[in-house]
Amino acid sequence: VIHEKAPCADSVHKILCNHTSKSRYFLVGTNQAQTKHRVLKIDRTEPKDLVIIDDKHVYSQQEVRELLGRLDLGNRTKIGQKGSSGLSRAVSAFGIVGFVRFLEGYYIVLITKRRKMADIGGHSIYKIEDTSMIYIPNDSVRVTHPDEARYVRIFQNVDLSSNFYFSYSYDLSHSLQYNLTLLQRPYELWSSPASSAEEEVQTQSKQDCFDIFEDEGLPTQVVYGLLNEPYYKYVWNGKLLERVKDIVHHDWLMYIIHGFCGQSKLLIYGRPVHITLIARRSSKFAGTRFLKRGANCEGDVANEVETEQIVHDASVMSFTAGSYSSYVQVRGSVPLYWSQDISTMMPKPPIRLDQADPYAHVAGLHFDQMLQRFGSPIIILNLVKKREKRKHEKILSEELYPAVINLNQFLPPANWIDYIAWDMARYTKSKLCNVLDRLSMIAENVTGVLRTNCVDCLDRTNTAQFMVGKCALAYQLYALGMIDKPKLQFDTDCVRLFEELYEDHGDTLSLQYGGSQLVHRVKTYRKIAPWTQHSKDIMQTLSRYYSNAFSDADRQDAINLFLQVYQPSESKPHLWELPTDFYLHQKNTMALPQDRRSYTLWWSEGILSYLPVAYDEVPCEENMKKVKVKRVNRFDESIDIYTEFFKPYELTSFDDTFCIAMTNSAREFMPKTVGVDPSPFTVRKPEETGKSVLGNKTSKEETLLQRKTAASAPPPPSEEAISSTSEDDSEDDRDDDGSVSQRSTPIKLLTESGESNLICLILVLPYIHYLIHACAHLSFSPLSLCPVHVREPVSCFPEDSIYAALPPQVDRDSRDEFESHVMTGQGQVRVLCRDDMLMYREYVKNRYM
Repeated sequence: VIHEKAPCADSVHKILCNHTSKSRYFLVGTNQAQTKHRVLKIDRTEPKDLVIIDDKHVYSQQEVRELLGRLDLGNRTKIGQKGSSGLSRAVSAFGIVGFVRFLEGYYIVLITKRRKMADIGGHSIYKIEDTSMIYIPNDSVRVTHPDEARYVRIFQNVDLSSNFYFSYSYDLSHSLQYNLTLLQRPYELWSSPASSAEEEVQTQSKQDCFDIFEDEGLPTQVVYGLLNEPYYKYVWNGKLLERVKDIVHHDWLMYIIHGFCGQSKLLIYGRPVHITLIARRSSKFAGTRFLKRGANCEGDVANEVETEQIVHDASVMSFTAGSYSSYVQVRGSVPLYWSQDISTMMPKPPIRLDQADPYAHVAGLHFDQMLQRFGSPIIILNLVKKREKRKHEKILSEELYPAVINLNQFLPPANWIDYIAWDMARYTKSKLCNVLDRLSMIAENVTGVLRTNCVDCLDRTNTAQFMVGKCALAYQLYALGMIDKPKLQFDTDCVRLFEELYEDHGDTLSLQYGGSQLVHRVKTYRKIAPWTQHSKDIMQTLSRYYSNAFSDADRQDAINLFLQVYQPSESKPHLWELPTDFYLHQKNTMALPQDRRSYTLWWSEGILSYLPVAYDEVPCEENMKKVKVKRVNRFDESIDIYTEFFKPYELTSFDDTFCIAMTNSAREFMPKTVGVDPSPFTVRKPEETGKSVLGNKTSKEETLLQRKTAASAPPPPSEEAISSTSEDDSEDDRDDDGSVSQRSTPIKLLTESGESNLICLILVLPYIHYLIHACAHLSFSPLSLCPVHVREPVSCFPEDSIYAALPPQVDRDSRDEFESHVMTGQGQVRVLCRDDMLMYREYVKNRYM
């Protein structure tokens, strides 16, 4: 067990004030309880250098007031003058993102607004809502440069208020398993001469991380926090803090991740269970959709995201006493040297292999990273197409499979990389295959970390990850004692909640990488998507195409500048003058390696001897066997999580304390009627739920809307039609046998006649809706076939509007035709005439002969 420190006990929870004078900035940071303060001094007289002085003293609230008073008095122009203050308050903030310099002096980036998104064991996770970028040097020493403003604009194109997250006391760059493993770094151990465990600790570590007691001859360690050395691959401000990392106290350092964080509440007969989804987007080889493909020479792949789902009993807010379960899976581009030519504007640029790699060198570097972080087995789920009339995605499959075979021949069989190739797009077109059932079978056999990829790692990948996550969720709830067997069914409150959480996760990642939300969702593959979803798919496809064609280049420059992949300098070309950023992300290609990596022993030294355990966690396991952990019972805000989190010593409000922006709650999906089983694992019909696929409406409103639109709605997107609007899933409309598939893109379907059918369809829809609505109030006698009851239209609008439409003037022939269809629907088919037979014969001749 680990006794975690209270949230933000010692770390700089808030920069109470950023005071400024002509010569210095003074940053005063405090913890949550405002009992400990630290002061950071930044010199403003240096035009280009960053000079920071960290006051090592920990101040009390009274001491820091006296210090600021003395500084205010000393910085006045005249002693005793009351007209103007020597210090002026600049801004209040919640943390430091980092320091950045372009062609002039340094800037400091501060978090000025935050929102709580999740809580894990009392450790809060926040989303950045707003930031402030302040120029440090004084105007009197500023040396201006004409291109400085342009660099500032490019840097600020990375919207920090869009899906950047941080925590003061929880390491978001690592998984829960890693964080709960004792001693992430080797610390020096020593004992203190304490007579009993309840006495005050006399000795602390230099990092203020733990205390040691003597108990039965074994050292007992008390861990106050979960702050470790971060995993910089998923840290997005690592370069921005690199300049001050070794200068300031670690409490000032706050690392942020980019991706997604959402938390939903599942109520199991009133017992709260939180489902948290954390997605960490890699900062290595990061970029936009078409501009970053494949892998770089260091094994980092494009669009790599580590997704972790955490399930825990929310009734216990502690890592020591609570029950927690975590599952991790990964998505990322195919680890090969490949790209797509975007020199000509087209929706689907051709895929090309940029470099021959017969020994799978770059794939070996990538899987070496995975073995070191996750151990074995590593399972690859490759969803790209395998059979195509014109080679496109198939090129990647033909290269990846031999690479895995080549790497596996040098690994012990017990640690082989499992390779699963499944053409998800082709099976989607088949009427004999249920895509989600096949994914469920794959998920049940996953025993390690699953790495999923398609071409874009967006639509197909997100659906596959959802199905694997759904399977893992069942086992997590089963392990926590919440269900009696590890199985979850669709159309339950639990799965509906989890599906929305995963779709929010997929939409967020798709916007970051592709410029639009998901085109195809889980409901699309289940074939229960509403008929309005098809038009949304078209808009998302157009949005994605527009973003890729017109805005991706600017976004890529902003990412390169923010991550410090490119650092401006007077001696090299400007960022916007570079014809390509290839050499910024492929730095190893610019120098000959001193010691070439082995093609056979392609893993790092020491990894193989500890498999299947992850190499990163091996030292932790060894130390856990030697160190005994014990909780200290003493009243101290740095240890007492209750005092730190709820702050009983001051007046607080419930809105401030419980302000988590919960993504969803099971209450939104539970039936609103009395007498229905409230279990979230009970299968319900769509009309029984409080929230369904048509939006956030009540059950009655949705049922009425479904009845009105059911008859007029076209059939759900067939398996042939799915994947027709997205580059991620779209391909040729021909199969390998040369036959033409029945599916076609909506844009082609609406324009192939040469007329403006789209406009006609929009104009006709209100009248179709009215006819269906009128037909619903029209009943026929089965004997006389004449209307026995006719209701007047409920609308009183004198003309067509967005709310109602006047009935069109229909001639007698159209009425007869409509009446014939109604008769057929009631099972009373009229006698076929000669024209009907001729029409049927012509249809059979054209269709089948």
